[in-house]
Amino acid sequence: MSLRTDARRGRLPGVVSLALAALLIVSGCGPAVPPTNSPTSPAPSPSASTSTATPSAPAGAPSSSTDPADAAVYDTVEQQVVGLRGLKPKRPVERQFITEAELRVLITQQFDEDTPPAYLAANERLYKALGLIPETASLRDLSLDLLSGGVAGFYRNDEGKLYVVSKSGGPGPNERFFFAHEYDHALQDQNSTIFKDQDGVLDQSDRLLARASVYEGDASLLMTQWASANLTRDELLEVIAASSDPAVQAVMDRTPAILSDTLTFPYTTGLGFVVAAHSAGGWPAVDAMLTKMPASTEQILHPDKYAAGEAPVAVTLPADLAARLGPGWTVPLQDTFGELQLGIWLHQNGVTGADATSANDGWGGDRLAVMEGPDGAWAVVLDTTWDTEKDATEFADAAQKAVEAGPHTGQISTPTAKDVTILIASDDATLQALDVIFGATGV
Repeated sequence: MSLRTDARRGRLPGVVSLALAALLIVSGCGPAVPPTNSPTSPAPSPSASTSTATPSAPAGAPSSSTDPADAAVYDTVEQQVVGLRGLKPKRPVERQFITEAELRVLITQQFDEDTPPAYLAANERLYKALGLIPETASLRDLSLDLLSGGVAGFYRNDEGKLYVVSKSGGPGPNERFFFAHEYDHALQDQNSTIFKDQDGVLDQSDRLLARASVYEGDASLLMTQWASANLTRDELLEVIAASSDPAVQAVMDRTPAILSDTLTFPYTTGLGFVVAAHSAGGWPAVDAMLTKMPASTEQILHPDKYAAGEAPVAVTLPADLAARLGPGWTVPLQDTFGELQLGIWLHQNGVTGADATSANDGWGGDRLAVMEGPDGAWAVVLDTTWDTEKDATEFADAAQKAVEAGPHTGQISTPTAKDVTILIASDDATLQALDVIFGATGV
């Protein structure tokens, strides 16, 4: 995974072991026999990285392996990744191997540094308003539990450094498998601007999920190719067994779908998206996507829309929204939900899987806002637009069921034939105020 903070849902997109087990199965990783289109002797990396410990690391800080034999193993993995992926390193990549306990410390520190408390609180309000997490839950705790239980490694582009969780204490098959994934992220970073382009973006979570689907799908495909070419059958079975950890499954089972499904999406659906491009044009076709990133999860779910360049419709909310609600109101969060998360919302609130998927087809664009008012009042608006009137009607019917099944007062408004607006509030008076703004008689 690339350590990219998505403050919108208070999470760090990461590799989850369960998803990786599925990756091995669907990708057909077999014994260590190089594919016919892969080099058996990859070209050496022009700048091999070293494994260096931090001399003045504080107590409890992660420590890097300094064993020269281990470093040589990872040097070889780097060379193999370069040979498979075709991207050349421009500088060494620092490595750090950490324990599971150290992972929790690192993720917690990064999460708290990159997620403003007010922003996290607004996202928690959004999820609770939509019935996506329990009223008594802490979004921070849910996120940290999920990440600490599932992340196997990450790359930090701000440091140019990769981290891999080491359970064996050495370069075992699991460590090398995840290292290959993270080193691919370093090569992506050194050969494109995909990470830099999204620095500081806090209000486009749907677009960030779509972008993650490319760079995580890329790294997931690469590591399955690497595993097929460089792990024995027994080593592959060891990786699969580790990925089937019951403790990880337990974390996934108790995590709300809005967190677990958006976490795994780039590694599953994103993998399929990248595999299709690779099948058509090899790694050059994947490289082309790094310079023309998808703009929405709709484009990942419907690759023909990416190929056609069908961009999301821009939906804007009134600039004076807080003032129109009255004194003491603020808007701590605006964002775009997107087709993927709308489907999760419908499904979590009683709309069956097939009906939820059908209701989301034809998504054109959306914009949401969380509003905080005096005396504990709050409101959420999700303004959507659809490709056709039929698409809008189908979504409105499904959304009505979801609102009725949800935990809070809400209603569906259809101000135009192609627009559907979801209004949810803490009380009837606030809901009426929203309707004046967004209903048939409002904007």
